[in-house]
Amino acid sequence: HALWKRDFSGASGLFAFDFKAGTSTTQSNAFFDNLALFGLGYSWGGFESLAIPVKLKGNRSATTYDANLKSARLHIGLEDPQDIIQDLAQALDRAFSG
Repeated sequence: HALWKRDFSGASGLFAFDFKAGTSTTQSNAFFDNLALFGLGYSWGGFESLAIPVKLKGNRSATTYDANLKSARLHIGLEDPQDIIQDLAQALDRAFSG
């Protein structure tokens, strides 16, 4: 978060993140399956929140990258921010609990 705050002084609703090392395909798939507000797909300038699993291997050049990590690409839409936060939190909880 500190790096994001340092590097992003404007606004954008498009970003990606890596799941922690050791995350299984089953867990990362469960995250996407449990999202209620997010559609699955890439954004082409729409207003809705979207999520999609991505493979970043070969696409990162600013730093080294562990190609074994599972990654997610999110486009944050115009839904209420608290609803988006709650949806992401419940999807993570369901994917990584038990």
